[in-house]
Amino acid sequence: MRFLCILLVCLSCCVRAALAALPGVTPTEIRVGSLQDLSGPIAALGVHFRNGTQMRFDAENARGGVHGRQLKLLVEDTGYDPKRAVLATEKLLGGAGIFAAIHNLGSPVVMATMPRFLEAGVPHLFPAAPLRDVYEPLHPLKFGMSPSYTLSVPPAARHLIEENGFKRVGILYQDDDMGREVLRGMDGLLGELGLKWCAQTSYKRGATDFSSQIARLRAADCDFVVLATVVRETIGAYAEARRTGWQATMLVTASGYTAQVHQLGGATMEGLYGVVLLPHPYAEAANRALADWIDAYRRQFKAEPNTWDVFAWVGADLFVRALHAAGAQPTPAKLAAALEQLRTPRDFFGGPAFALSPGDHLALQQVRIARIRNGRWENVSDYLNVKR
Repeated sequence: MRFLCILLVCLSCCVRAALAALPGVTPTEIRVGSLQDLSGPIAALGVHFRNGTQMRFDAENARGGVHGRQLKLLVEDTGYDPKRAVLATEKLLGGAGIFAAIHNLGSPVVMATMPRFLEAGVPHLFPAAPLRDVYEPLHPLKFGMSPSYTLSVPPAARHLIEENGFKRVGILYQDDDMGREVLRGMDGLLGELGLKWCAQTSYKRGATDFSSQIARLRAADCDFVVLATVVRETIGAYAEARRTGWQATMLVTASGYTAQVHQLGGATMEGLYGVVLLPHPYAEAANRALADWIDAYRRQFKAEPNTWDVFAWVGADLFVRALHAAGAQPTPAKLAAALEQLRTPRDFFGGPAFALSPGDHLALQQVRIARIRNGRWENVSDYLNVKR
């Protein structure tokens, strides 16, 4: 009996020592890092990614956590600045470290920091940067939740072009990885449709004046324009077009599909089309489960949720499911193996099903189209498969 007690104590010490050697994991806690813009040009997104993730973690913690461990979210503000993000990454990886990074926000931020997380052996999960690089080439520790702009924009654009007979397609894009991804995807689509660009024009991150870009697109007589823009830039560009009386049909990428566009832009935003990854949680049309979720969000954050809260909550939920499946002694390899077996049904948000596999680390492979009507986004298509 004495020998058995000594053996159990030794085993317990060994387990604790192993956990202490694994960054971000203790007997009582799992630390998860996230790079968000809380003070820069896309802070309107960053706050919601933080909130949605925290809400899902808090719900799990209230149920006792994952195998008895509480989930602790560590958020670093990047200001949407890649250089600042690199410093924030080193902060997250230093000290006690983190077990995983989730929902890192912004294409330039992700491209500057993802290699460092992977080098440190930290799973890089579901970044808010729809780039092919976040899930391809296949890597054991990187997983994407949304298709790249190269994949997500063309199905929606094709649908609108073919439905309306548009022939003169233009694009306004942010001059960075995000914008060039959209441009690359649309280049391929126009080639398939036998069309050529009527005009291409770009802007630098943080721009506020789009008069010259809109004037160029209008002068080229474009009848359909793709906006590779984020929230503030979407409002500025679309408002400038309507201010000048130009009524060309415009489609914004998933980065501009948010209620903040019509809330901040007002009636001027009517008619804008958007690429939808996950739906905006409007209370007016909510089912009971969604209504309860919205109420809980309002109580916790004293604010209204939007599509980015949904994205963050769903991504955090995928992580939590996989973490449970990874067992009581989690490692990055066990987490990755659990993620690769993950399948989820359609949920109360109205989003599509999610699936990952050992050969495919992209969880979402469908998009749909919405349009702003009467001050809210309304779906105008069913889910469209992306072309891999």
